[in-house]
Amino acid sequence: MSTASVEPSIGWGVLHLFFTVDHARAAEKGAGKQIVDAVASLEADGHQALTFTVLGHKADLGVMALGPDLARLRAFQQELAGGPLTLVDSYVSLTELSEYTTTEEQERVRLVDEEGLCGAELDERLAVWSDRMAHYQEHRIHPQLPRKKVISFYPMSKRREADANWYAQPVEERRRIMAGHARIGRTYAGRIVQLITGSVGLDDWEWGVTLLADDPVTIKEIVYEMRFDEASARYADFGPFVTGLVADPLDALAGVGITS
Repeated sequence: MSTASVEPSIGWGVLHLFFTVDHARAAEKGAGKQIVDAVASLEADGHQALTFTVLGHKADLGVMALGPDLARLRAFQQELAGGPLTLVDSYVSLTELSEYTTTEEQERVRLVDEEGLCGAELDERLAVWSDRMAHYQEHRIHPQLPRKKVISFYPMSKRREADANWYAQPVEERRRIMAGHARIGRTYAGRIVQLITGSVGLDDWEWGVTLLADDPVTIKEIVYEMRFDEASARYADFGPFVTGLVADPLDALAGVGITS
């Protein structure tokens, strides 16, 4: 009997899975077929998966999978475990909207106070803003993962220390700080894709951050620049980083020595 679907009321489930290769089985004929078939089946079911070879010692192969049904993602995880792979680390999260996103009323007040707009011109600017925000929110909740060359993933949490407690700050102060963080992110538009997913109550950290780019220097630069921003410098703690090279399943398996 198949497991009943488990679909979040908001957003999609996201699984980051990290494997080492069982080299005793990897060279067997068709050893990678089950993995390739599992990815194809998941995508046929309306989910997405990115495969990547991991740089460094933390894992050999990484898979990022996301979609509407947590039960389907769990079944996918089990299918991968049937191949010559050993799961050594993972991360569970959900796509989400930022609670600090500007509301339409806040944008209206800004346009009136800062730009002096009114009447038809104000309505026109608000309509353009609303359309742009709708696209942004759809991308946050239901992202379509691009095929970039490099992926970097890390978890993070907000600090709760006596002299730097994020959750003790008023919402408007938190909104002000996060606005500065967002401004930095926008300067990398077109060069990097950033997906922030929520994991409060779901995994050991509070958020997962996935960065996708064609140039690894871009990933290095955005993380470095944001370290100086108040949101990171004062209030953020970071977990381990995993970096990999994105490839089609067949190429990724060949890259880690699995015969397909």
